[in-house]
Amino acid sequence: MSRVMDKEVAYGYLTIVGITLAAASPLPVPVSVHMLIITFAIIWVGSVNSTKKPQEGEDEMEVMQSKDAYMFPIIGSVTLGSLYLVFKYLPKEYVNYVVKAYFFVFGVFVLGAKFSTILASVLPPSTVESLTKQKWSFVVPSFLASKKPEERKDKKPETVVNTPLDLIGYMLSTPVAIWYLTHNHWVASNMFGVAFSIQGIEMISLGSYFNGAVLLGGLFFYDVFWVFGTDVMVTVAKSFDAPIKLLFPQMWEGKPSLLGLGDIVIPGIFIAMMLRFDIKRGDASRPYFKNVMVSYFLGLATTVGVMYAFKAAQPALLYLVPACLGSTMLTGFLRGELKTLMAYNEEKKEEGEAEDDSKKDK
Repeated sequence: MSRVMDKEVAYGYLTIVGITLAAASPLPVPVSVHMLIITFAIIWVGSVNSTKKPQEGEDEMEVMQSKDAYMFPIIGSVTLGSLYLVFKYLPKEYVNYVVKAYFFVFGVFVLGAKFSTILASVLPPSTVESLTKQKWSFVVPSFLASKKPEERKDKKPETVVNTPLDLIGYMLSTPVAIWYLTHNHWVASNMFGVAFSIQGIEMISLGSYFNGAVLLGGLFFYDVFWVFGTDVMVTVAKSFDAPIKLLFPQMWEGKPSLLGLGDIVIPGIFIAMMLRFDIKRGDASRPYFKNVMVSYFLGLATTVGVMYAFKAAQPALLYLVPACLGSTMLTGFLRGELKTLMAYNEEKKEEGEAEDDSKKDK
């Protein structure tokens, strides 16, 4: 991805920083306002970033296959149930020590990458050029690699390319990680959560609209069951002391409200796909992206409203899934493009398949 941010991304980051500073100040920022603004900005930034090509040393976008979409709710349920049992039968403090140590290391690299991108946009071009000339390549240990060598196109071990600018980003993110580890402050936790969310949205493709519909549909029932049917989801979310959720301090209550990163990233990767769909069609007005962004905003606002009305935790995907799928299908129907939308596919084909398709087109 390009190191220099365009205006859309820059405005998104400024919005995230602005609302966070406002919420951390004595100003009475309502939870609903904080939540709606920051999630909207995260998805906007991640979606725009997902349209950019990766630079040298960066992994290409991970494309989800149909079987992954079908299995995701099942795997998620097994993972959630396992975490519930871990917290039930093991000392919560020791489990969170291990979890925090992992996110300390992971967070330094992910947040550091975002800091280096911001620096590349604010520093003079000559300075950025001098800080990116020298490069070092590191082989990622097999237990940390996203793919095994045999699963990669080049059949080589996964490597990471770093520059002096990247190292400066890591130096800036390390104090944040120490702050999070020692004080567990909600701002430090949210900084990691924002970075993880943007990274997930910009690096994961659903592969096709069909995969997206299957995944969102499956997670709709997953979320409803684990929130309304059991206490598992709420218990794990409250016990798991890690930046897998965004925290929103409440004005008159001690405990902050929270929103799981899954309620941002899962709809976010779907929304990002709609932006790429608009771009592929050459539609500068971006109707699908804009409509689904507004629908997500309204869906999340409904979630917050129902949560306050009933004073109980709500499965956000109960409202977000119909909002996202419904708005895109309605847009496609009204524009006479529903068939094209349903057939949209980003899964990479083998060379032989691509040649066959080109012959058919001719």
